[in-house]
Amino acid sequence: MTLLPLKALAAPYAAMVIDARTGEVLHSENADARLHPASLTKMMTLYIAFQAVENGEISLDTDVKISRHAASEPPSKLGLQTGQKIKFRYLIRAAAVKSANDAATAIGEALEGSEAAFARRMTTTAKALGMTRTTFKNAHGLTEDGHLSTARDMTLLGRHLLYDYPEYYNIFSRRSTYAGIREVSNTNRRLLEAYRGADGIKTGYTRAAGFNLVSSAKRGDERIIATVFGGRSTASRNAKVAELLDLGFKRAPSHAPVKAPTAPLYAANDNAPAGKTVRLQTAVTASLRPKARPLVEDAAPVLVAQATPEANKAAEAAAIVVASAVSVDMSDVIEDTVAEVQEAAVQDAGIAAVTPRLRPEEPEVVSRVSTSGGRHWGINVGRYPSQYKAERVLLQTALNEMSTLDGSLRKVVKKPTGFDANFMGLTRETADLACRRLQARNQTCFMIGPAS
Repeated sequence: MTLLPLKALAAPYAAMVIDARTGEVLHSENADARLHPASLTKMMTLYIAFQAVENGEISLDTDVKISRHAASEPPSKLGLQTGQKIKFRYLIRAAAVKSANDAATAIGEALEGSEAAFARRMTTTAKALGMTRTTFKNAHGLTEDGHLSTARDMTLLGRHLLYDYPEYYNIFSRRSTYAGIREVSNTNRRLLEAYRGADGIKTGYTRAAGFNLVSSAKRGDERIIATVFGGRSTASRNAKVAELLDLGFKRAPSHAPVKAPTAPLYAANDNAPAGKTVRLQTAVTASLRPKARPLVEDAAPVLVAQATPEANKAAEAAAIVVASAVSVDMSDVIEDTVAEVQEAAVQDAGIAAVTPRLRPEEPEVVSRVSTSGGRHWGINVGRYPSQYKAERVLLQTALNEMSTLDGSLRKVVKKPTGFDANFMGLTRETADLACRRLQARNQTCFMIGPAS
């Protein structure tokens, strides 16, 4: 197959074609050159947005207040106004379909408080995905010193969007969508309409970058991802991408095992406010954590606790915490979650979703079973988009934090914006200790006090 001559494209030019099923590179040209990604940047903004929703950091129905900075972003934009409130889902739609700069900035500010902090999170996430030559300085992709990526890195990001968040991937194929204040058209609609099997994903253009595009197409069992940096126009870029997709389908085997990429570990916002207590008359002013003592290397940890009827009941209920489901048949979830915990246990300490293994040089927090009674307290460990997700998080949290959650009741509470995952039936001391331990692992947690 004869490729289009480079003179038809603006310099600098780069391209990459992969078999999306296996990640195998089928064609590359200047793929590791660090170039301006333009609005391909929004792929990372959206990846983190999907990640945040999936992990309960924010809800699709959260109302986001638009800052002066976000509202002042240059076009392409949705037309957001300073002080306006709009649901997070509409910001996602506008950024993905319209490639709206104001919406992308608002997403970053909603998750990290400022665009600069969000850009740092973007770069950190890029490194976790294996995008080794990418550095982000903003959420939208407008030209900025040091804001650079490569065709290889953006192709990798496109593959992660496809496999890590398949439930959201369809947004990139919409010819148009409602974005809260108006209907917006897809910047990639010409290729979507012209190329058989094309279903996404993202365009980009600035004067410094030229016309960029990461595109995916599926025919039968085959799926190809092609990336172009540096097109001279929308038409020439689309023609080049179509040519590269054809090349990919020609070179890819008809059947190949799907080897999905490994999603990075979720890291919650390091700058997020500490857990809060709700429905309380007074705030807790003193820590109830016992003074830590150093571990003796290779010595088994010893927990000091006074045997009480309440403690015995808690011990008897421990098996129920692990084995029972809230309201649906959770046998498959239990099996999967136990496997995940066991697998994570042999990895390095510090993983946010799993209790870190104690190292000899680290102090052990030794706590006692509360004898004060009054098990009218609870904790909330996040709000999730589905009941299944909330129940799964409750189960995994119970497995990871059995020392403080023994005997508690797992309860999913439906709210207008999602499903709250709660543990109820705790003493105030136990609820406080559980929250502090979970927050230390960057897991969302706040105390729920007795109704006043």
